[in-house]
Amino acid sequence: MKHLLLAMILMTGTLAAVENPARPHIYQLMVRHFGNIDESRMPHGTMAENGCGKFDDINDAALESLKDLGISHIWLTGVLEQASSTSYPNRSADNPMLVKGKAGSPYAIRDYFDVCPDYATDPDNRLDEFRALLKRMHKYKLKAVIDFVPNHVARSYSSDVRPELSFGKDDDTAQFYTPDNNFFYLGDLHQGGGAPLRLPTKNGAIPYPPESKFGRVTGNNVISWTPSINDWFETIKLNYGHNFTVGPPRDDLHPLPKENTKLDETPNTWRKMDAILGYWQEMGVDGFRVDMAHMVPMHYWKWQTKRCRDRDADVFFMAEAYDDDPSKLVDGNVLDALIDSGFDAVYDDPSYDTIKHTVEGEKWANDIDGAANVFSPRFHKSLRYAENHDEVRLASKQNWTGAGMGIGRPVSAILFGLGRGPIMLYNGQEVGEKADGAEGFSGDDGRSSIFDYWSLPSLTRWVNDHQYDGARLTKAQKDLRAYYRRLLKVCAEPAFTRGDFYGLNHANKDNEQYGRLSRETVSGRWLYCFLRRDSKSGQAFLVIANIHPSKDMKGIRIMLPEDAVQWLGIDLEHKNQLTFADQLGSKLKIVTASDRLFSEGIEIERFPAKTAVYLKLY
Repeated sequence: MKHLLLAMILMTGTLAAVENPARPHIYQLMVRHFGNIDESRMPHGTMAENGCGKFDDINDAALESLKDLGISHIWLTGVLEQASSTSYPNRSADNPMLVKGKAGSPYAIRDYFDVCPDYATDPDNRLDEFRALLKRMHKYKLKAVIDFVPNHVARSYSSDVRPELSFGKDDDTAQFYTPDNNFFYLGDLHQGGGAPLRLPTKNGAIPYPPESKFGRVTGNNVISWTPSINDWFETIKLNYGHNFTVGPPRDDLHPLPKENTKLDETPNTWRKMDAILGYWQEMGVDGFRVDMAHMVPMHYWKWQTKRCRDRDADVFFMAEAYDDDPSKLVDGNVLDALIDSGFDAVYDDPSYDTIKHTVEGEKWANDIDGAANVFSPRFHKSLRYAENHDEVRLASKQNWTGAGMGIGRPVSAILFGLGRGPIMLYNGQEVGEKADGAEGFSGDDGRSSIFDYWSLPSLTRWVNDHQYDGARLTKAQKDLRAYYRRLLKVCAEPAFTRGDFYGLNHANKDNEQYGRLSRETVSGRWLYCFLRRDSKSGQAFLVIANIHPSKDMKGIRIMLPEDAVQWLGIDLEHKNQLTFADQLGSKLKIVTASDRLFSEGIEIERFPAKTAVYLKLY
């Protein structure tokens, strides 16, 4: 077999920005972190000590740079007003018992109709500053996605923008559950001994004065007068007209409304949530990332997504959801149920977990096919990510075997290349953010804290005093960002936006030259390969990834089954030679005689650790 293998080095050629890719390319932008250039970084520091990103920091230079990176959607994380320890002249601080960290949790919403004043140059003008940001984003044809947290709100929730729509104002607090209550209320027989509600602090459980005569169930379904420090004690569970203690909704117990039900015939919480979503849609928000969507009845989602699409047919809904969570409100697979209920995409946590566990030595690359559900309709509706605010950083010293930021190359190449669904980068991932050290509430856990005022060391280098030109990045960081830019560009090609998937690991398990290392009797431990092809254009790619954190692979031979060659549409009788050329920045090019493809496969002399290629077929 004739083949040409050149050294894997980065190409320096420029790439054109992708205009409106057919699949969403999402950038998770934590406003608190993104534009914050204060490098004090005092653990447990206040906003005055550590600074805070602002809406105005997301300027034209930032948006132009993200557009050039290949982004189509920006998830503005933590925008809604939350419980916080920071006070303002027209907004008091929250009770310290309710605030995790100095800044507070972005998922303990204090007012659904307002934005966090921390992010405004003039806090009293915060909604106008947010509107101006939306206008800037739309100028660059970037879609704005914000959080929607339907399962719970902060214990201090009270809307001053729309006070008549505040949750709980007309509830019957003597009832654990009634269909039109917004919350679930504790009774004398519930765990913890009765009123008052006592919340965990460093000094033990202490009475929480606002709930001295009644108590409410926590956001994570804990029915107790004394929730623990590990519970979502700062939040309260919302009631959608269904008693969650009986499990998934049942029509024989209490039938929930259908998707065409009139607004005034739905439970009170449904009506308030619809008003909230309509409010943000009218302001110009293009979509919603829904927090813990599996904890809310599917009946509501079918009704609500239809209502939102009646207002804007293109509104985008993506769901954070986990099928292995016992709090899910369906008997079957909740990810399938959410897609059926109107979501455009659902989190693919199983694939992420499998790849992470493979790198860390607990699973095999062969397990990815099953985790990704390659034969399920959900396969092409999955949102795939290698980082987000809940997960550890790829470059974290204490995670991913300490392999460093380079492990993000093969991990992201696999995840982004699998299907046609949305793909997502988390701010700082593209420049190798490490999240080393303790920032505050969560300690040194390998995550960038969402509870504290902080700036990200690597990202700050790219922000470069709000010029967003990366002038302070190291060469390795610049190379990594360039890699992600190329990856996003290729993922906007037809083979990845509308093409199909063909996995090759199963066909190579018995192939001793398929990346098998010493003492391994089956192949597919570290090497993962698959094909993508768009039948309309005929465009095809071979994706190869070595996710071993340190070992290069030598003498690789990738066998393509006969039906895979037929699936690729290769006419072996009339095509004498095949060329595979990498599009991700290496100069790997393989030329092979077509008639020897079955007998000898595709050969690569050496394939480095932490490497991935997208070989386009010519």
